[in-house]
Amino acid sequence: MINMNISKIEPTEEKLLHFTKLPTHIAITMDGNGRWAENHQVTRMEGHQAGSKAFLKVIERMVQYKIKIISMFAFSTENWSRPEDEVNNLMQLSREFITDNLNLIHKYNIKVNHLGNLNKLPNDLQSKINESIEMTKNNTGTIINIAFDYGGKQDIVNAVKKIVAEGMPIENINEESISNKLATANMPDPDLIIRPGGELRISNFLIWQAAYAEYYFTSTLWPDFNAQEVDYALTEFSKRERRFGKTKD
Repeated sequence: MINMNISKIEPTEEKLLHFTKLPTHIAITMDGNGRWAENHQVTRMEGHQAGSKAFLKVIERMVQYKIKIISMFAFSTENWSRPEDEVNNLMQLSREFITDNLNLIHKYNIKVNHLGNLNKLPNDLQSKINESIEMTKNNTGTIINIAFDYGGKQDIVNAVKKIVAEGMPIENINEESISNKLATANMPDPDLIIRPGGELRISNFLIWQAAYAEYYFTSTLWPDFNAQEVDYALTEFSKRERRFGKTKD
């Protein structure tokens, strides 16, 4: 079991850095659990457990900075090709995570949202995810999007299918109409995408929504990602000049 300790989730001003600008929406690919496990000579399951603990540390830090939306890439549509034992362990870990942490997440006004497909997941995990969404649906604090069985290409395909099914006139199909059918409909696109683990790719995560996101790549493996690593990423973001394709004055 992984116990969530967010007793200090309220902002601690003396420990926070002061930025002139912060992202509204941060997306994170949680990468490196397996390599972390190999480096520490433990099982891959223990690597994923360490990654879950990092998840809690990162969420706590971002809530302290009052980040409005956090999207966490937990399980991709491609991850089903991993060994069956590993997939089953990830499903079990997810069940335990929700069981252990949902009440405290709700207590601190965090709203949980799911991105991706539910129908391929075990029934009990589907129920857990739906329970977390229902319990927190009226919360007004940070929104945490858990991307579980999510793929960016599939997200776009699903949006197109919805548009076709609704019989939308072709002249009404534009970027906005497609965005409104994505899993992140009614949310701002991510401002910052963080990719730990040393890989320099986005791995099919929010590929439509990330068109003008700032990217932050780091070799730190996900289980080692902590509050200080969050500060590094936010410091780098604060230095970026975002012009969205416009020329500089």
